[in-house]
Amino acid sequence: MTPLARRLAERIRRDGALSIADYMSEALGDPDFGYYRKRDPFGAAGDFVTSPEISQIFGELIGLWCAASWEQMGRPDPVILAELGPGRGTLMADALRAIAVAADFRRALRLHLVETSPMLRQAQATRLAAADPTWHDSIATLPAGPLILVANEFLDALPLHQFVRDPSGWRERRVGLDEDGELAFISNAPDATAMTALIPQALRDAAVGDIFETRPAAASLARALGTALGIHPGIALFIDYGHEASACGDTLQAVRRHRPEPVLAAPGETDLTAHVDFAAFADAAATAGARVWGPVPQGAFLAALGIAERAEQLLRHATAAQIAALESACRRLLDPGEMGTLFKVLALAHPSLSAPAGFAEGAS
Repeated sequence: MTPLARRLAERIRRDGALSIADYMSEALGDPDFGYYRKRDPFGAAGDFVTSPEISQIFGELIGLWCAASWEQMGRPDPVILAELGPGRGTLMADALRAIAVAADFRRALRLHLVETSPMLRQAQATRLAAADPTWHDSIATLPAGPLILVANEFLDALPLHQFVRDPSGWRERRVGLDEDGELAFISNAPDATAMTALIPQALRDAAVGDIFETRPAAASLARALGTALGIHPGIALFIDYGHEASACGDTLQAVRRHRPEPVLAAPGETDLTAHVDFAAFADAAATAGARVWGPVPQGAFLAALGIAERAEQLLRHATAAQIAALESACRRLLDPGEMGTLFKVLALAHPSLSAPAGFAEGAS
């Protein structure tokens, strides 16, 4: 057992089984042993690679998207430019470099970063020092007013609940202990039916054995942003992997050194993520007052923003090795068999704004 697994086992013996949401919260954020509290997980030397780490073009295009959105908003000055889960600061560093061509926007923006990891905050402070960022533990302390918000692979790590359909109905799947005292999934907790109202009516008659996942934390975020964007001019961009429509399926996964691991095997030592339910997220935001655009496939979004043209510019002065790396990176970002289709892009905006760049008018 990892140190955190021992701590969780003691808690389960004392207080009973944990929801999967509680397990994820502890595994990722425990102050002493949480995955994101003590490591830099990004890149080839870490556990996974995100789009900004694959190519500088990704962040550059997002930066230009932000500049175009600012123009659509009527060029408010000042404007909050916020990122949720900025990682090493790679995306924002590339975005700010591209934003330099939009001098008025660069002067108007005030950079705010929502990050809970002390180690990653330090990396962001080093990389983004020239932008004088302000850090937050959550969006609750972001200043009110005009807002442009970016979140790449943020929603997938928010805690979720799982429910499993058995012959008698739906029951919440939790983390308990097996006969050997090891962490194990269970669905026989005394109050396992307490939260089943969260299951959409359309999925209540699913087959025995099916699993449904829901993220109250994502819905809460969507409602908060929907309310804010319904009041002030603004726009929020979410890029993540997941499904467009709510559906059953067990997508919870653990990753270490770019390979899958059993979800309960090493809490604190592995990353935990699950597919995003874009339909549920969009519905919560729209109900609160935002207009929703998308989701659209990442490949189509980046193509619309001009990834081919930017790659062509870089290729003109590239070495043979750089050409091979750039072509490989673009394939990974765009190809339907890689990240081009599984990853999707969704925008939340003030109702008065027209279609953001990368989204077709009438496709909301």
